[in-house]
Amino acid sequence: PWQEEAAPLHYDVLHEDAGLLAVNKPSGLPTLPGGGFQERTLLHLVRQAYPGASPLHRLGRGTSGVVLFARNGEAGAALSRAWRDGAVDKVYRALASGTPGWDTQEITTPIGPVSHPKLGQVYAAHPAGKPSRSVARVLERRAGSTLLDVTIHTGRPHQIRIHLASVGHPLLGDPLYAPGGLPLPDALPGDLGYLLHAHTLSFTHPLGGQVMTVTAPPPPELVSGRS
Repeated sequence: PWQEEAAPLHYDVLHEDAGLLAVNKPSGLPTLPGGGFQERTLLHLVRQAYPGASPLHRLGRGTSGVVLFARNGEAGAALSRAWRDGAVDKVYRALASGTPGWDTQEITTPIGPVSHPKLGQVYAAHPAGKPSRSVARVLERRAGSTLLDVTIHTGRPHQIRIHLASVGHPLLGDPLYAPGGLPLPDALPGDLGYLLHAHTLSFTHPLGGQVMTVTAPPPPELVSGRS
């Protein structure tokens, strides 16, 4: 009934077995239907080849990287419990604006909904928000920007974008969050322009019991040591 906005219609398989599927989502492709997208989503593409696959988490449209799917109920239930219990380690690669004076920084800015004049309500830094924790580590300082690995220990909406903005280094090109972690008042709906990549997920396989680490190669702009 409507024309969906253009989006990259591909993904790479990183791992598959009887219980799990891990794929590398490109930036620009929504994970789930919503916001005017129905068929141009990762879920729709994956289910064409893997009927019944169920995503265990989601990435923002502009975020690339590892998305994990369960292929049966047993695997899905076990990994959902692991996610709730904090037993899944998540490391993201990010390009932040500016040059921080630290090499490693723990960020615990609370995150909660705030009012916005155009978007209605968005998540942002908020003193009454939920406790949140990220640890950012500098990989490479560039002219006007910094390449970081960010480990998240909680899963709040837009956590990395908000946390880096809250310490004065929003993602380079982020159309929504300003230094301090609050949204820009003139921001419009959209989730593109920044570079953020779900680099690795580490977890215990719900069926085999082995410890697994799935890695998605980052896009060229997020590779350390590039010329």
